[in-house]
Amino acid sequence: MEPVHLPPTPHTLVNPPELGPNPGFSHAVVPAPGRLVHLAGQIASGPDGRLAAESLVDQFDGALANVVTALRACGGSPEHLVRLCVYTTDVPGYRVSGRELGRVYRAHMGRHYPAVALFGVAELFEPGALLELVCDAVIPGPTE
Repeated sequence: MEPVHLPPTPHTLVNPPELGPNPGFSHAVVPAPGRLVHLAGQIASGPDGRLAAESLVDQFDGALANVVTALRACGGSPEHLVRLCVYTTDVPGYRVSGRELGRVYRAHMGRHYPAVALFGVAELFEPGALLELVCDAVIPGPTE
């Protein structure tokens, strides 16, 4: 998978050195003026709404593809994300798969790293889902 090359983000990514290194996320994001978009939780579901992948990495790939699809339907693109929350039932598996997940992330999102949080949860609504992504984006432009 080749990384996506996105235009620079219109948002200001803030990473104070006092907060330490931040591989794969930004400590804070100051959004540019625009339309706020809240994306519903996305899993690796196919067009029929059913879970379309089994492994954590494949589910991350499918969920990110769905995030991008929903964002594009709103007139946005990956560089407009300001927050990404990852809910997973397998935090240890997420840690172990870090390199592969990073490659998958860059294939969909390039090197745009919004504010990110990871939450370990007991279960998700869809049986078999290992992760769900919830995002917010600000699409620059008039706010009216």
